[in-house]
Amino acid sequence: MASDIRFLMCAPDHYDVDYVINPWMEGNIHKSSRDRAVEQWQKLYQVLKDHATVDLIPPQKGWPDMVFTANAGLVLGTNVVLSRFLHKERQGEEPYFQEWFEQNGFTVYNLPKDLPFEGAGDALLDRAGRWLWAGYGFRSELDSHPYLAKWLDIEVLSLRLIDERFYHLDTCFCPLANGYLIYYPGAFDSYSNRLIEMRVPPEKRIAIAEADAVNFACNAVNIEEIVVMNKASDDLRAKLNAVGFQVIETPLTEFLKAGGAAKCLTLRVTEPIDEQVHASVYVESRVIQMRGHLLDAGIINRALDLIVDNGGSFQVLNFNLGEQRQSTSTAEVRVSAPSHQVMEEIISHLIDLGAVDLPEDERDAKLEPVTKDGVAPDDFYVTTIYPTEVRIDGVWVKVENQRMDGAIAVKQTPNGITARCKLLRDLEIGEQVVVDVFGIRTIRKPESREKRNSEEFSFMSAGVSSERRVELIVEQVAWELRKIRDTGGKVIVSAGPVVIHTGGGEHLARLIREGYVQALLGGNAIAVHDMEQSIMGTSLGVDMKRGVAVRGGHRHHLKVINTIRRYGSIAQAVEAGVITSGIMYECVKNHVPFVLAGSIRDDGPLPDTQMDLIKAQTEYAQHIRGAEMILMLSSMLHSIGVGNMTPAGVKMVCVDINPAVVTKLSDRGSVESVGVVTDVGLFLSLLTQQLDKLTSPYLGKTN
Repeated sequence: MASDIRFLMCAPDHYDVDYVINPWMEGNIHKSSRDRAVEQWQKLYQVLKDHATVDLIPPQKGWPDMVFTANAGLVLGTNVVLSRFLHKERQGEEPYFQEWFEQNGFTVYNLPKDLPFEGAGDALLDRAGRWLWAGYGFRSELDSHPYLAKWLDIEVLSLRLIDERFYHLDTCFCPLANGYLIYYPGAFDSYSNRLIEMRVPPEKRIAIAEADAVNFACNAVNIEEIVVMNKASDDLRAKLNAVGFQVIETPLTEFLKAGGAAKCLTLRVTEPIDEQVHASVYVESRVIQMRGHLLDAGIINRALDLIVDNGGSFQVLNFNLGEQRQSTSTAEVRVSAPSHQVMEEIISHLIDLGAVDLPEDERDAKLEPVTKDGVAPDDFYVTTIYPTEVRIDGVWVKVENQRMDGAIAVKQTPNGITARCKLLRDLEIGEQVVVDVFGIRTIRKPESREKRNSEEFSFMSAGVSSERRVELIVEQVAWELRKIRDTGGKVIVSAGPVVIHTGGGEHLARLIREGYVQALLGGNAIAVHDMEQSIMGTSLGVDMKRGVAVRGGHRHHLKVINTIRRYGSIAQAVEAGVITSGIMYECVKNHVPFVLAGSIRDDGPLPDTQMDLIKAQTEYAQHIRGAEMILMLSSMLHSIGVGNMTPAGVKMVCVDINPAVVTKLSDRGSVESVGVVTDVGLFLSLLTQQLDKLTSPYLGKTN
C-alpha cells in the first residue's frame, strides 16, 4: 500500500437495475449481469487496494444502489454530512450509512428532512483541500450548500448541472492532485463554467469531449498520480500522461447501466484539510411575495420556471389560494441563487411578474450617484415596460415616463422626490440611480375572470399566430380602433415601405383620413415610396396597377426625393399640388404628425427625414406618450424601437409576413400585444372592410 488514503465500498451482492431514477437506467431494468457486475467490482476493488485502504460496508437486501457508496455522505476530517436522497428508492440506505459512520468515529450531521443532498456524488473537494465544489440542479438542492460550509468549515463553490445525463457532479467533474481538473463543460450552465475558469487556471483544466463524458471518464478515482476510470480515449490518456498522471482503465459497463462508474462506487473517507481555510459560501436567499390570479393566469408556474432556468432554486413557503373566482391568490417563495449576481438576474425577472422582495417594509431601493453625465453606476436596475415603483425613505414613489431598457433616476426637487425612467445618455450629475433589485416593484392590476371575459371584444392575449383566422383578429382590431377614435383616444402607426409595395398604402391613407391615426412613425423609405406611387404610380419602379417593372423605374424614387427637396418639405409639396394622394398627403391634410427616422442606407434623404438618431428617438417617444394602441406594420427596425419606448397597458398589433419579426415584438412580454403573421396589404384591406361594417358614428371633426 503506497498511501494513507482510505475508501468505503459496498459489495454488489444485491445490485441490479430495479427502477428508473436517471436516464442511464431507462431500458436497462433487470438487464445487468450479476456475475459480470461482481467481476467488474472485484477488479476495481483490487486496483484500489493496491494503492489505498478499502473499508467495506455490508450490503443490504432491497437497496440495490447501496453499492454506489459515493452517495453515502460527504466526509471532511472526522465530520460527515449524511445524504438526504431525493428519490424514495434510495432513502432506505441512509440509516445503514449513518450507523457505519457513527461506529467508525465520525460526527454525523443531518440536513433538514426535505432538503435533498446526495453526498460526495454532488460535492467534490479540491485535492489540496482549498475549497469544496458543490453541484445542484437534479439531485441536490442549492440550499444545502450553506450547511456544508458551516458544518465542514470550508469555502463552497456552487455549480449548476443542466444535462440530465450528468445528474450528479461526479459524473462530469473530477478534481485531481496538484490542482488539475478533468470536466465536461457541456454539463454546466454558463455561470458555472465561468466560475470553474476563474478558479482553475487554463493549464490545469482538462476539458473532455462528449464521447469521453458518456463513458464516465470524469467519474474517476484519483489516488495521487493515479487516475482509475472505466475508459479513456487515446486523446484523454495522452493529456493526462503529459501532466504526470497514470491512467488505469477497469471496465465498469454493468454499473453504467445504473448511471455510475469508478467514483460512484467509492467514498473517500480521508480527505485533506487545509487549516487556513474556513467557512465561506456565496449562496444568497431571499423571500419574495406574489399576489394575483397566480394559477389561472399561470403566473406562479412562470415564476418558478424563471427561478430554475436562471440558475436558482426555490421553496414555496406559503400559498393561499383565492376562495372565490374573483379572489386573488398569494404566495411566498424562498429563492436561492449561487451568487448575488445570479440573484439579481432572477429577482429582476420576478419583479417583471409583480413579485415584491420581503420584508418590503425593511428594504429601500439602493441608490448611487451619477458621477459622469450619460453614464450609470455599475449594477443599475434596467427598467421594463411595466409600471414601476421604488421605495425611498420608506415611501413608494411611482416611476415616471415608464419604458424598457432605461435606468431609474432619482432626484430631490422642491416638490419632493421624483423617480424617472431615463436612457443612459440622458443621465446627469446630481441624480442618483437605482442599483441592485431592492425596494423595487412593478404594479400589476389583477383582473377577475369575469372582467377578462366581460367585454364584447376582449383584446387578444399575448402571442404569435399564423394559424388563427386573420379575419377574427382584424375584427377585434377594428372594434378597438373604432372605440378609441370615438372616445378621442390616440392610435400610433409604425410602418415600413412594405405597406406600399403590397398595396396597403391606400388603406392606411384612408385610416389617416378618417381619424383613426394620430401619429405616423417610420423611416425615409415609406414616405419616398408612398409619394412615388402618388406621383408616378410605381413603388420601387414597379407599376402598382399592372405589377410589372417600368422601364427606368429604378430611378423613380430618386426623382421623387429630388422633387420634394426642391419644394423644401413634404407639406410644401402637398400645398403646391405636387402630391395629391397617399399616406403623406393625408397626414399633411389632416394635420397628423409624422416622424421619419433616418438610417445609413437612406437616399437623399427627404428634407423631413430626421438624420439625428437621438432627436428621432426623442420625437418618437413624445408621440408615443399617451397612446392606447400601436399598429406595427412590416417594419422590424422601427417597430422594435417603438416597442422599447412603450409602457405596458398599450395595445400593440404587430403585422409582418416574417414570423421572426412578430415573435421579437411579442417576446417583450406585454399581455396586450398580439402578433399577426400575414401579408400587411391584405391585413389593411380587411381592416378597412371591417370598419365599414361597424355602425358607431364618427364623433371627430371632418375636413
